[in-house]
Amino acid sequence: MDLDALTRVKRPTWDRLAELGSSSSLSGREADELIAQYQSGAGDLATIQTVYGSTREGEVLSQRLGRARNRFTGAPAGMLVGVLRFFGEHLPAALYRVRWWTLGAAIFTIIAATLTYFWASSDPAILTYYASEAQLEKYQGNFIDYYSEYSESSFAARVFTNNAWIAAQCILFGITGFMVPYVLMQNAHGLGVSAAVLGRYEHLDVFFLWIMPHGLLELTMVFVAAGAGLKLFWSWIVPGARTRMQALAEEGRSIGIVAIGTTIFLFISGLIEGYVTRQDWPWAIKIGIGVLAFGLYLTYSLYLGRKVARTGERGDLIEFEAGARNIAQD
Repeated sequence: MDLDALTRVKRPTWDRLAELGSSSSLSGREADELIAQYQSGAGDLATIQTVYGSTREGEVLSQRLGRARNRFTGAPAGMLVGVLRFFGEHLPAALYRVRWWTLGAAIFTIIAATLTYFWASSDPAILTYYASEAQLEKYQGNFIDYYSEYSESSFAARVFTNNAWIAAQCILFGITGFMVPYVLMQNAHGLGVSAAVLGRYEHLDVFFLWIMPHGLLELTMVFVAAGAGLKLFWSWIVPGARTRMQALAEEGRSIGIVAIGTTIFLFISGLIEGYVTRQDWPWAIKIGIGVLAFGLYLTYSLYLGRKVARTGERGDLIEFEAGARNIAQD
């Protein structure tokens, strides 16, 4: 099938569709004709996209179909509907799509941190490369004082900014392939050495107690960002049936949505770290708050994400929101 020939044959009906779709008022007969032309045009658009993919002719026809659809379905969805769709469909689906990459980043970090802990604990001389003996002995107090060094709001903003920057590095530079493992290894190394120092003086419980309230959600968001970055890299290496540019565009939009999600949940973990971790409350309450926040994230990303993914939602923007792939002039 020749696209130019198809366009010449269908041009009169497409022009009529545009005329009816732009009309300020329609008679009963014209309304019936608009629906018929819309159905015919939708079939033509499906044929063009199936056979030729994204083309200028298809974009023009898509615009005309959009105007026609608005004539008999009403105005496009308002901002509130768009926001609800974003948080109710796009975001949970995007987080759900990177779940296995997130799990991989988590397993990598846990293994690396555990190996670092045992390595640093295997020889007392190793830790002296990081600090003097006197500084190591004071580390427990410094570790605890870190959470009360600033006011609640200042500390929450500080940790949020730091963690957001770590997540941003994973997302922005994930396409390089090496940045994500580098960031994860840095985090794992820091966790492992901190645990080794506290364990050396039999205060390993301090490490887990002070990290647990905020750390479950905070570290998970770092893993999500890392998983998203790795997924973007993999889509570039193995694009499948798409071109590499198409794969990067689609995954890039989805990762942009993931970035918004990680920012929101990192803000929540920052609030917990700034306002909960430092409190002189029973550890069961503080850790319980952290577990509750973590559980809400899992419910949102896995339960709701799986539910909307089954409807075909891929965590990408719809065609109108994402923009045309080609510049169309009607």
